[in-house]
Amino acid sequence: MKILYATSEAVPFCKTGGLADVAGSLPAALAAEGAEVAVVLPLYRRVRERFGSQLTFLCYDYVNLGWRHVYCGLFSLEKDGVTWYFLDNEQYFDRPDLYGYMDDGERFGFFSRAVVRMLDHMAFWPDVINCNDWQTALVPIYLKDDGVREDRFRSIRTTLTVHNIEYQGRFNPYVLGDLFGLDAGWVEDGTLLMDGDLNLLKGAILCADAVNAVSPTYANELKMAYFAHRMESVMRQCEYKLYGVLNGIDMERYDPAKDPSIAANFSAEDMSGKDADKAHLQRLAGLREEPHVPIVAIVSRLVSHKGLDLICEVLHDMMKLPLQLVVLGKGDKKYEEFFHWAAQQYPGRMSVRLDYNEELSMAIYAGADLFLMPSKSEPCGLSQMIAMRYGTVPIVRETGGLKDTVHPYEAWRDAGNGFTFANYASNDMLHVIREAVYLYKDYPDAFGRLRKRAMECDFSWARSAGEYLRIYAGVTGQVWPAPEAAPAEEAPAAEAASPEAAPATPAEAAEEPRPFEEPAPAAPPAPKAVPAEKAVKKAPARRAAKKTVSPEKAAPAEKAPAVTAETAPAAEPGKRGPKAKGAPKAAGKKAAGETKKKGTAAKK
Repeated sequence: MKILYATSEAVPFCKTGGLADVAGSLPAALAAEGAEVAVVLPLYRRVRERFGSQLTFLCYDYVNLGWRHVYCGLFSLEKDGVTWYFLDNEQYFDRPDLYGYMDDGERFGFFSRAVVRMLDHMAFWPDVINCNDWQTALVPIYLKDDGVREDRFRSIRTTLTVHNIEYQGRFNPYVLGDLFGLDAGWVEDGTLLMDGDLNLLKGAILCADAVNAVSPTYANELKMAYFAHRMESVMRQCEYKLYGVLNGIDMERYDPAKDPSIAANFSAEDMSGKDADKAHLQRLAGLREEPHVPIVAIVSRLVSHKGLDLICEVLHDMMKLPLQLVVLGKGDKKYEEFFHWAAQQYPGRMSVRLDYNEELSMAIYAGADLFLMPSKSEPCGLSQMIAMRYGTVPIVRETGGLKDTVHPYEAWRDAGNGFTFANYASNDMLHVIREAVYLYKDYPDAFGRLRKRAMECDFSWARSAGEYLRIYAGVTGQVWPAPEAAPAEEAPAAEAASPEAAPATPAEAAEEPRPFEEPAPAAPPAPKAVPAEKAVKKAPARRAAKKTVSPEKAAPAEKAPAVTAETAPAAEPGKRGPKAKGAPKAAGKKAAGETKKKGTAAKK
């Protein structure tokens, strides 16, 4: 399976948030599972400055964006079994920051357009392109638009990963042609129109073959008005292709037993180094060196949806408890001023750093005892996973990925890996903070077992990568795992790739039960999207792939048979190969019969 991962940031090249961590880890995990993976992102100034000597110039071409005819260079780099492509245009990307410019719409419109038009110059023609957030939301739209005129683009399937639906890429609808080079019909038919604005994320959700949120709970929350930022009707409309796949973290990078950036290494079996890290943090943050007082840590952007209002309401009550508090982050001015003032009220017990420092953040993860994350909404969250990896027990509100990763402590059966509260209420938060502090001080053995369970949680990308590959298999109609591992005679593509056979969320594969039991909804039967006559006559093995493509925009089945790695022509990747001849007749008849029955029901 050939996968192209399109993203606007990725570690170690460039980072502003959690998207970069995901884009830096997931492709390598997919490659480790046997997929052929490439990543494409802009060639920012900071990428050129740090990695320019390692980049290989491949070629250049010109990309048409509205009335503009724009240069685009293509560079590459091989790393961890993944090919990294960088699209170069100094006018758009030779700037100090990644985002925050008045022409961000044009910049990422160019990037999305270049992703599609530069496919001919890349090493392989992708089976699926995984897009991320609004910065690459135009990729599925451009593929649909170009596919009307160029048949080769119809073979590519798309998935869209929603990391945070709050950021949607909204513009004035009158700039559609000049800015993005699209016909006004995309707005007039409602595909790109939302509340009077041009909404790129909405268009991508409607046009993509599959949509996945970054946790199972967040996938369900996106259908609720409280979380969806006015997109709930669109998400409910597309729930048949909505999945929830929990993000992971790089378990090698965040390993307290090997991490060179912390003062002392430790593990779940030998926690002696944790005490040294705690003493180092207290000295670094200007706190009193009191080994038996728990340190509560906050490493976060200081914005409202992180639940900081709750902390502001009960901070004085928190500081009455025998604890120390350390805060690292920057954001809204009102929160920065509040925490700066509060730190002056509690010298030696409260430390605040209003910036972001990677070295200090790792010292906090390693040296703190409790990690406070009372988010109002949290699509996935990586901080709580990193904290648990370093033996810092999380205190979180049950929302999004926090609910999927942190299981509440239950003293009666000595279970759980953290502390949770459900209501967005400061008193509820204060109650669980008090419970955590007194468990640390009064029952150190129980707290030690809780800490060990947190450290032993598996948040690796291996599990999540398998879920992504099953989604890709569902939209492409390919068999996954490869036929060598599961012979086609035993598992026909139509059955192996169907959403009924593949779990929609990674929660079902977890060893221990999650608080959230209901998986993200699976897609309905394929005949809803594909007429039964075509499914019978053409390619029954591709029924699952057709479920997310509307009949009006889908390629005719006789022009787009399933292409496998063995039959795909190397010299002309955009063309279709001949129809596969090796499919068992009996399996084909069975699939055709099932399609006829389902097709009749769908028509009714």
